[in-house]
Amino acid sequence: MAGLSLGIDFGTTNTVVALAGADGPATLATFPAPEGELFAFRSALSFHAPSERPSDRTVEAGPWAIEAYVEDPLETRFIQSFKSFAASASFTETQILGRRYVFEDMLSAFLLKLRDHGGATLSDLPNRVIVGRPVTFAGAAPNEDLALSRYEAAFARLGFTEILYAYEPVGAAFFFARELAEDATVLVGDFGGGTSDFSIIRFTRENGEIVSTPLGRSGVGVAGDAFDYRIIDHLVSPALGKGSTYTSFGKVLPIPNRYYSAFARWDQLALMRASRDMREIRKLVREADEPEKIGRLVETLDENYGYRLYRSVSRLKETLSRDEGAVFAFEAGSIDLKAPVARTDFEAWIAPELGLIEAAVDAALADAGLAAGQIDRVFLTGGSSLVPAVRRIFAQRFDPARIESGSELESIASGLALMGRERDLDRWCRRAAL
Repeated sequence: MAGLSLGIDFGTTNTVVALAGADGPATLATFPAPEGELFAFRSALSFHAPSERPSDRTVEAGPWAIEAYVEDPLETRFIQSFKSFAASASFTETQILGRRYVFEDMLSAFLLKLRDHGGATLSDLPNRVIVGRPVTFAGAAPNEDLALSRYEAAFARLGFTEILYAYEPVGAAFFFARELAEDATVLVGDFGGGTSDFSIIRFTRENGEIVSTPLGRSGVGVAGDAFDYRIIDHLVSPALGKGSTYTSFGKVLPIPNRYYSAFARWDQLALMRASRDMREIRKLVREADEPEKIGRLVETLDENYGYRLYRSVSRLKETLSRDEGAVFAFEAGSIDLKAPVARTDFEAWIAPELGLIEAAVDAALADAGLAAGQIDRVFLTGGSSLVPAVRRIFAQRFDPARIESGSELESIASGLALMGRERDLDRWCRRAAL
């Protein structure tokens, strides 16, 4: 498509696609999902192969992947948040229903299904795509070049011949820059599922056009997913036996904490049912000093309550972003967990992550060589930017009147598409070194 610019925000939780012509605003691609039309396409994959017909393999993505998994978890391999190991050299491949998949296989499978569900809007794509990338990839020792080479291979399979990469907060800055009436130095904070990224950009007007200059950046591999896990670790895992004990050969021993690490990713819970840990957990029902708690753990795993648990956690987090307190409620089968939660409790649970985010904001200022008072505007985007404790990090450093947010899910993809109009794209984008 001549003159059309395509931007893709491939996120840990959601993926958003935007297209922009020679002028005017960007347009979001929409998808006719089971629960209604949406533009935030869930970054998830499912592989289904019925035991009676294993050759009838079906691949799905987005909300259709979740639907397939919830309907038939025993015959479906479900993968979400796979962006989080894009930069991991230790991840080489995984076996899915008897077939070998490297990262680029999974990403290209996801992108192909996303394109299919996009219908006519995505049926005729341009040769060039601008892909968002985090300032700092998730993981203990992320390999940036490895991640981009994997992206390159996956996007090339869709037929793109020019693949460019731009920092996600820079994409958001382009989106927000449309509202600037005067020259400004802007800090953009982008809070995703797996990373929190920050960029500082100077916008000026020259000959009627907005000219932008990048000044500094920083990022950290914690965000909304880590907040979710803190909620589960404090409200759910203790009710399922974490922190309790069992008696074996006359000795009182602690229930292993490793049983609860899988709760960081709800889709991983189903994998425990066929693991050695599951056999040990079933045995613990007889040996536990509080067997009813281990019984709840067994039921949660056996009955595949992971997605319902995730929804309960999301509802609590959203409510605490509006109100000073809320009631956490997780009801499934015989399990009925309810607990009042004050916003101050939640903020105490996520204090370690908040500290890392604070340090990353200060690092971005240091990288730009600027003091907080030299920032004219602050734009916050991403779901976790609505968490009051996160917003307070910025209110303590910057004039609250200069802080804005909105378009939490669409700003990056739209900004990337708008960026395609720039005459000197090399100032903003890089190409993967293959």
